[in-house]
Amino acid sequence: MTTAVLTPTEPLKASDRCDRCGAAAYVRVVLGGGELLFCAHHGKKYQESLSKVAIEIHDFSDKLTQAETKTVAAAEDEH
Repeated sequence: MTTAVLTPTEPLKASDRCDRCGAAAYVRVVLGGGELLFCAHHGKKYQESLSKVAIEIHDFSDKLTQAETKTVAAAEDEH
């Protein structure tokens, strides 16, 4: 029996960019020979194809929602 072992992953940094368009990366795709980074848009666009070949997919796009919520809350506090 083969057991899948997930590798620990560090959060993406602001300097990590999408390999497709250069926007901020929120999705890390671990492949047998390395990794690819994608913005939330391209991560979602290629999710089906990538899930067929990826060892792991780490999706940090929930950070976008958290950041938007904080920005809206801060703007409301200013008024």
